[in-house]
Amino acid sequence: MFGIGMPELLVILVIILIIFGAGKLPEIGGAIGKGIKNFKKATNEPEEIDVTSPSKKIEPK
Repeated sequence: MFGIGMPELLVILVIILIIFGAGKLPEIGGAIGKGIKNFKKATNEPEEIDVTSPSKKIEPK
């Protein structure tokens, strides 16, 4: 659909390297990896229902 091949990927990687620098790339990669891991974990877990929340009592005046 988009026709992204090896030359296009190399150009994108070079642009990212120029923008962020070589020192920041491991930090960015780690943050992206943690984000993907947390997203997958959240989508695989069933929804939790909070049954421990206190109910409000209405006190007579």
